[in-house]
Amino acid sequence: MQQAALNLIAIGVFAMTLSSLLGPMLNISPTIPAIATISILGLATLDTLSFQGKGITILLEVFASADSKYRDRVLRHEAGHFLVAYLLEIPITGYTLSAWETVRQGNPGQGGVIFDTQKLQQEMTTPWEMQVILDRFCTVWMAGIAAEILVYGSAEGGAEDRQKIREVTLGRQESDAQQKERASAMQARTLIEENYPAYEALVATMEQRASVEECYQVLQQRIVKS
Repeated sequence: MQQAALNLIAIGVFAMTLSSLLGPMLNISPTIPAIATISILGLATLDTLSFQGKGITILLEVFASADSKYRDRVLRHEAGHFLVAYLLEIPITGYTLSAWETVRQGNPGQGGVIFDTQKLQQEMTTPWEMQVILDRFCTVWMAGIAAEILVYGSAEGGAEDRQKIREVTLGRQESDAQQKERASAMQARTLIEENYPAYEALVATMEQRASVEECYQVLQQRIVKS
């Protein structure tokens, strides 16, 4: 079940427990919180089974996006992914800055920067090349977290990015995944710091919902790739 749905269920159970304790004091019928909680649980289950949790994610984002700081964090997080992917030559086909944009574009998953993995698969002909591409992706996945830490001093997003690294290190010790996270995050941060003016220009460009081609042009004007 999606994390957003689990969070909503937890909130529903907490609300029902709290209302059952305070209900007698406030003269609230126990039927009201019970119906509300059952409705929340039903909606969470339906959303998870039918819409892969996107409905709840969109609903939660509607409230969160009212905060300009939240929107800025998302923007800078995704710009980190975009910049590092560009520098490491990972092809980008699109990007979204909210779950609703993702649904409107008909893209799978929760959104963010979208990569052309088919093109990369064609280039991986040896185990060594596969490892090189995988290492690049790990750096790109941690770039959003690295960008947040660089700008704000901490990261609030990136749970799905960390999960991807755990998936590719499946079968290894937990310490191996953590070490991979740290190394990839450090490399991503270094790339962003070395190209910070380009990163800031990219943030401004993505904020205008510019196309991938326009974002590329902005980076090409500010970065001389060796």
